[in-house]
Amino acid sequence: MFQPSHADVRRFFCAVYAKSRAGQPMEAIEQLASQWINEHPEYHTDLSDADTAVAKVYEGGYAAQPDGTHGVSMNPFLHLSMHLSISEQSSIDQPRGIRQAVELLAARRGDLHAAHHDTMDCLGSMLWESQRAGRPPDGEAYIACVQRKATRD
Repeated sequence: MFQPSHADVRRFFCAVYAKSRAGQPMEAIEQLASQWINEHPEYHTDLSDADTAVAKVYEGGYAAQPDGTHGVSMNPFLHLSMHLSISEQSSIDQPRGIRQAVELLAARRGDLHAAHHDTMDCLGSMLWESQRAGRPPDGEAYIACVQRKATRD
C-alpha cells in the first residue's frame, strides 16, 4: 500500500498548484487535486512555497467553523487530502454505499463541495473513533452518518 509521508503529501499539493498556475499538463489525480485546490483560494498562499509548507506546523485537525464553514483555519493539506479521499471513495463506491450517500447529500445541499464538507465531518468522526477505540474504521457508521446528513430536515 502506498503510504506517502507528511512531506510527500505537502509537496504533491504544492506541485499541483504550481503546475496549475503554469498551465502544465497534469495526471488525472493531479487534475482532481487541482479542482479542489481551486475551490479553496484561502489555501493558495500555503501551497505557493513547498519548503515552507513542509516545515509549517498546523495546530489541531479538521473542524467546522462557528459560522458553518470548514477549513479556513485548519491544515490545508489534511483538508485537501480529505477531498481526494472522498472523491476516490465515491468513484469506486468503497465503502459500499458511500457513492449514493454523497450523491444524495450533494443533491440535498445543491453543491458537491458543501456535501464533501459535510462528509468530512463523518469521515473525521469515524477515524477519530477508530483511533480512540483501537479498532478498524466502521464504514457502516460512516455511511449512516452521511445518509443522516442527506435526509435530515
